[in-house]
Amino acid sequence: MGIHYNIAFTGFGSIARRHFQNIRACLAERGDSCSVDLYHSDSPRPLPPDTAPFIARELPFSAPIPDDAHYDVVFVTNPTSMHLDTLRKFSGHTAVFFVEKPVFDQTSIDKSIFSELRDTTCYVACPLRYHPVLAYVREHVPLQQVISARAICSSYLPDWRPGQDYRQCYSAHRDMGGGVGIDLIHEWDYLVHLFGLPQECHSIQTKLSGLEIDSDDLAIYIARTATTSIEVHLDYFGRHAMRTLDLLLPDDSLHCDLLEGTIDYQREGRKIHLDAQRNNFQLHELEHFLDIIQHHTNNDSTLEHAFNVLRIAKGEY
Repeated sequence: MGIHYNIAFTGFGSIARRHFQNIRACLAERGDSCSVDLYHSDSPRPLPPDTAPFIARELPFSAPIPDDAHYDVVFVTNPTSMHLDTLRKFSGHTAVFFVEKPVFDQTSIDKSIFSELRDTTCYVACPLRYHPVLAYVREHVPLQQVISARAICSSYLPDWRPGQDYRQCYSAHRDMGGGVGIDLIHEWDYLVHLFGLPQECHSIQTKLSGLEIDSDDLAIYIARTATTSIEVHLDYFGRHAMRTLDLLLPDDSLHCDLLEGTIDYQREGRKIHLDAQRNNFQLHELEHFLDIIQHHTNNDSTLEHAFNVLRIAKGEY
């Protein structure tokens, strides 16, 4: 007989809806099931017809959590600026959190949260680790031999969320946790996953474009480990979307394109093509998360680890 999970979501934006569909699919594949309570704003939008039948209860986030509410997993998928309060609000009602990235919107938090949740499993989302291009790099490239790594993520913020005014989304507002450095924290997460925490890191983070936002739209970093230099460029204003990683080794240079799903060995003249559909690697992450909470593997994206990555992304490491 399968496991039944009581799950809560805090907020139900686009990424939460993706997690909702994917966790149901992952559990069904394992022969398990779930019921879902949804905590969201006091003025919620109507749920889509394909979602409403699978929500057990809709509850206002501002109200107290019902005394009888205990959850096997709480998905923290509300704005980043609310994550810390959400963890504290639900800490007595669950032993497992899945926290959408970035973990917090700032580093000047009350750090007692780490000791408060020491006995709670807190996994912070990092789906690009499961991208097939980066999985290939981790498995097949001798990372200790990489002399230099250069990562770029450039795209146009108004194109991110079709049908929504980009000026109203959290990315546009510093006080809601927006800013390209932490919005695109994926890059630093996977670079740390590949090369470890840097020994030294410097950054420039500012607003340069004509976008009508008050958050930073450019973040540039240069860092080093004991063996590897790392350069990162992130922006909200690139009109041709790109997400690439270049690796310079003694015998070859690799150009990795995460959008195209390719690894190009430039000296050797060999190109590898992989399936880079977004939902596939996000499903893979949820499978990994389920393995963590079922004690089949260790938690490799804890609150403390994600906080260190946030420090790098904020230029405070």
